[in-house]
Amino acid sequence: MVAGKRIVLGVTGGIAAYKAIEICRRLVDAGAHVVPIMTEGAEHFIGRTTLSALASEPVQTELWDNPTTPIPHTSIGQGADLILVAPATARLLAAYRMGLSTDLLTNTLIATRAPVVVCPAMHTEMWEHPSVVDNVAVLRARGVHIVEPEAGRLAGGDVGTGRLADPTTIVAAVERALGPGDLDGVAVVVSAGGTREPIDAVRVIANRSSGKQGYAVAAEAAARGARVTLVSTVSLPPPHGVTVVEVETADEMQQAMTSAAADHDVVVMAAAVADFRPKAAADGKLKKRDGTPEIVLEPTPDILAGLGAGKRTGQVLVGFAAETDDLIANATEKLRSKHLDLIVANDVSAPEVGFAHDTNAVTLLRPDAEPVEIDLASKRDVARAVIDTIIDLSVTNRSRHRQDLA
Repeated sequence: MVAGKRIVLGVTGGIAAYKAIEICRRLVDAGAHVVPIMTEGAEHFIGRTTLSALASEPVQTELWDNPTTPIPHTSIGQGADLILVAPATARLLAAYRMGLSTDLLTNTLIATRAPVVVCPAMHTEMWEHPSVVDNVAVLRARGVHIVEPEAGRLAGGDVGTGRLADPTTIVAAVERALGPGDLDGVAVVVSAGGTREPIDAVRVIANRSSGKQGYAVAAEAAARGARVTLVSTVSLPPPHGVTVVEVETADEMQQAMTSAAADHDVVVMAAAVADFRPKAAADGKLKKRDGTPEIVLEPTPDILAGLGAGKRTGQVLVGFAAETDDLIANATEKLRSKHLDLIVANDVSAPEVGFAHDTNAVTLLRPDAEPVEIDLASKRDVARAVIDTIIDLSVTNRSRHRQDLA
């Protein structure tokens, strides 16, 4: 969402200003052109040199005598795809609400039509003060995207709400503000990770799924406006705005996914569910001194087949197929037998593909189109291709439903 975008990063005078360095790095790494502006107060907390080195161009601070343009406050705002202020102090919130243009940053905020994301950070007493609450409400009503502060330990050692949101959360909010919004109003549920089936009180049957691809799909869907539920067996940081349901076993995942599918428009089964589980798990820990135990296995529920059998009209159902041989043949059979709209197939024996990697290479198969191959790419790029296909399928399914009604 941010690649190729011109993002103005405004930094104000708060202790959380040091986090702007990490935010800047993440935006640049994602392909954004970052234009940094620091207020006079910000220079009490971080130096220009650090931010200039990491951003796409040197820090700007001056409203007057600017070497690049005689009118920086309008040129910067007019050329921006988005303006991000992190951290935003109570003073900045008040000035922005009133249209008080006292420095380069406030002038730029007033002289732009680009979307604005503001990330407040301050002590709890300040954040909860009626004037700040009112200022935030007014800015939000005007269409400003507010990333609210988090609860935790504050600069003075006390604990409360007011610390700057995590950089991952802030970057996700930027992506959402820049996103096409083509999933606005759509409810998406995604499963992620590998299930764990107990052998005894401490041991499990599991697989090598890291959950990274499922999390990438959830993050992409959220960035494009969807209401996302993530049913997960792993403890990765959740994407911004995503509701996480924690599960462990195949039975727990089946219950969570079946329940969610009843009121979600898109169901993406990216999790790697164990095919077998011990028929009877020991209550305590099995001891080596007692000899090698005999573990009788039984099949786990076929969650995807059950979702396919109960699929609602117009709902899009997506499965994943991790294979080591006969990729297309096995995935095509799974697509047909489980009544899927799309299956994402990958050869997990290939280098840098599948489990634990940050990259993936997949083939997208659907009943009404030729296979589409996605060469080795980041899992977020793969997720983007999956979501693009889901949107196309949603349009197709709605069209078919209208024809059936006619």
